[in-house]
Amino acid sequence: MRDKGELDFQGLVDLYHGPLYRFALSLAHSESDACDLVQETFAVWATKGHQLQDLSKVKTWLFTTLYRRYLESRRHATRFPHVEISVVQDELPTIDPDLISRMDARLIVALLGQVDAVFRGPVALFYLEDYSYNDIAAILGVPLGTVKSRIARGLAELKRLVAALPEFREKENKPL
Repeated sequence: MRDKGELDFQGLVDLYHGPLYRFALSLAHSESDACDLVQETFAVWATKGHQLQDLSKVKTWLFTTLYRRYLESRRHATRFPHVEISVVQDELPTIDPDLISRMDARLIVALLGQVDAVFRGPVALFYLEDYSYNDIAAILGVPLGTVKSRIARGLAELKRLVAALPEFREKENKPL
């Protein structure tokens, strides 16, 4: 710390790294995750720490920031779980590579015509017209998250239609 009430970054790291790491380790139960949380906390301090008005609250600010980063990482892990493909490969749909190579754009566009209109527009704008998510949101007058959701749902519907094709079902029903 400096005399003028300003905080020296290295001094701050030296003073709080150990306690922050122990706190992060108690939350994450993983050394690498704890290190990441501490590093992210100090990175946030480097960019936003100057906004702290009362320098006597630095310790509280750092611990609160670390805890919030931890909660954010847990929410992300819950929403987007990491799964090894070998564990769930039986649950994945079987798609014959020969079928994919035989499909042409006309067939996909025809199948896209069968997708619900709410989803068809965003999918067509993104994949056929090369518009960005932001451009599609502006064109359709809907929020960005809605555009992403509609594209994902439209693609899921399109995949179901492809999976229902007779040539796909023939390959799927053949014994190995």
